[in-house]
Amino acid sequence: MGAGSNGNRTNSAAPATGHSGTGICPGSLRGHGGNAVAEWVGSVDEGAVRFTRDVDILVRRDDMPAAIEAMAAGGFVHDRAMGVEIFLDSPDSKPGEAVHVNFAGEKVKEYDLQSAPLIEESVRPGTFAVVNLDALVGMKLTSYRDKDKRHIRDMIGVGLIDHSWLERVLPSLAPRLEEILNLPEG
Repeated sequence: MGAGSNGNRTNSAAPATGHSGTGICPGSLRGHGGNAVAEWVGSVDEGAVRFTRDVDILVRRDDMPAAIEAMAAGGFVHDRAMGVEIFLDSPDSKPGEAVHVNFAGEKVKEYDLQSAPLIEESVRPGTFAVVNLDALVGMKLTSYRDKDKRHIRDMIGVGLIDHSWLERVLPSLAPRLEEILNLPEG
């Protein structure tokens, strides 16, 4: 069986996905969602970290068969929900608490303003390898859901992002960042 809680799910998925360097396809999978935000925020202020229920990973499309094999070895069940590849802790687990897969270098949704990062856009700011800060901010501004805005605010709150970032993000994403910077409390 998989992991259960998010912290355990993250730790259980790490060896299977290559985050620890011991997976079947090391270097092909990287965290890029709420856990990546937690790694970056925690690198500045551990007390400001908040966790999400799911775990997000990037996979090169060609590496998906190896990822399925590695995750199965870690006790996860491969499935698909609402057009997204996922790994469940067990067959009766909820998709909202799963490991969600996005394909590196591809748009998550066809109308997204930016593609998901490449695997090469990763670093290890803490415990796990995650996408670099520029790629993470771009993904959060592309998704732009309430939880993504909250993640951006968390990064602003610990000083990882400021007004200088308006020139670092894609011009199409700058108005979104500016809105968050100008309304820090939401």
